[in-house]
Amino acid sequence: MRLIEFDKVSFGYEQVPILKDLTLSVQANSFWAIIGPNGSGKSTFLSLLSGHIKPQQGTVCVDQQMITAMNTAQRAQKISLVRQEFIPVFGYSVFQTVMMARYARQSKRLFENAADREAVRAALEATDTLTFAERPLGHLSGGERQRVFIARALAQETPILLLDEPTSHLDLKHQIKIFDLLKQMQTQQGKTILLVTHDINLAVQYCDRVLLLGSDETFFEGPPEQILDSGRIESIFGVQGYQGRIQKEKFFVPLGKFSKDRPG
Repeated sequence: MRLIEFDKVSFGYEQVPILKDLTLSVQANSFWAIIGPNGSGKSTFLSLLSGHIKPQQGTVCVDQQMITAMNTAQRAQKISLVRQEFIPVFGYSVFQTVMMARYARQSKRLFENAADREAVRAALEATDTLTFAERPLGHLSGGERQRVFIARALAQETPILLLDEPTSHLDLKHQIKIFDLLKQMQTQQGKTILLVTHDINLAVQYCDRVLLLGSDETFFEGPPEQILDSGRIESIFGVQGYQGRIQKEKFFVPLGKFSKDRPG
């Protein structure tokens, strides 16, 4: 079933085109990686899909309805979004921060109920943040806060989960735990996940499909095995690298100017 559709979508900032004629169908219960160099439109793609900005041309549809025709509450029941980590201004606790997702979903209720509290507890437990649920958000490290924001998205209990570089502040252990959690949500709960990442190797391991965006408005989409080859990566990112395999999985290692293994 096609859950998300981009039809000839174009968008730019101040006469500078970012995305041009992007046409894409996302099947329900799939796991996508959105990959590309800085400025290629990855975060713009998520903003268009979440309805925070409108296409300048074309349409974005979710569940056969234009996202721009939905109100805030309708979008909150379809899509949860984890932005890149930010420093909180207000003194909310971790538990209160995650509970906000329940208020967004149930806009007609002013107070949480037992189901809300259980959803929050489960989300905190899944992201390894339950032990500091009562601590102020501002007292956490960047990586801890990022896990809290992921917990907030999980507590919203939407069929679609969007994440903008969710593991950029996390150590290796928690990077893997988050990818494991997302894969589990896809395979066991039927979630549709679209994740912006710079980690090509994790994308190859976990994702079913890749949208690779170039800085010149080009784009490629398909299975990671087909899209993420060394020639295309080197062309789009402007970096040489080594591509090999560990059993069935590809991996790519960028080689810098002073790398001992750089060819030539």
